[in-house]
Amino acid sequence: MTPLRKRFIEDMQLRGLAPTTQRSYVHYVAEFAKFFGCSPERLDLEAVRQYQLHLLNERQLSAETINNFTSAIKFLYLVTLEMPWGSECFARLRVPQKLPVVLGPQEVERFLEHVGCIRDRTALMLCYGAGLRISEAVAVRVSDIDSERMLIRIRQGKGRKDRYVMLSPRLLMVLRAYYRAARPRNDFLFPTWRSDRHLSAEAIALACRKAAKAAGLAKHITAHTLRHSFARHLLENGTDTRVIQVLLGHSRIDTTARYTQVSPQLIAATRSPLDAMMAKQKPPGKPKPDPTTAE
Repeated sequence: MTPLRKRFIEDMQLRGLAPTTQRSYVHYVAEFAKFFGCSPERLDLEAVRQYQLHLLNERQLSAETINNFTSAIKFLYLVTLEMPWGSECFARLRVPQKLPVVLGPQEVERFLEHVGCIRDRTALMLCYGAGLRISEAVAVRVSDIDSERMLIRIRQGKGRKDRYVMLSPRLLMVLRAYYRAARPRNDFLFPTWRSDRHLSAEAIALACRKAAKAAGLAKHITAHTLRHSFARHLLENGTDTRVIQVLLGHSRIDTTARYTQVSPQLIAATRSPLDAMMAKQKPPGKPKPDPTTAE
């Protein structure tokens, strides 16, 4: 490991970046250095610009991916290398706003029926039944299930924050049935063969792709789709957006708003002002006879 990489990683650790973010940043910076064949210490803002254009035009990567690279290289230059550049020097692409894919209740049921393994199905039911991220679902411990208060404790979710989510009676029944069948060897609800590790998110993501294909659903379904559906269905049932925000673990309400766009069902059920106007108009009566034509 080079001294620069070592210091880069240490700086990320000191600022509390998540391990997944650290690995992502190291990957982006390494690819940047490999492209130019030299250390980032010897490169400048023009090199950053050229590489961004390369990612956009030649590799045709998404705006989200290019912005992730920009965040990584910005951290390297401004924090680790302490370059006297401002944040405005690192251009970011505008990310297209897309509505999240949402499943209807019957589609969720159909999807879950095609998850063959009880372990995988239970983890995915946590994503939908409690609105968990896939990384949060696989890390749930047996001791996190509070059946008396009907709550699930989520430890160190995104942003390294703890929170509570609700535990529905049906989800509790599913968790108990799984526990009786699997008998986890340690406190993790979904353990691996190693006593100190839980199941990986990638394993559940693979099971999700297989189930979506087996169910024959045309929509692109991931474990996060179940989280989107959880938020949308709560909104349609009249749950306050601020409650949904807490359940999802969002720091900002505008992040929650993306998950809870007005549903197509509500849009379809909304009455047009044209209908209201036409309803107020009296139906035309019979025309009065013309006196000049009377016999």
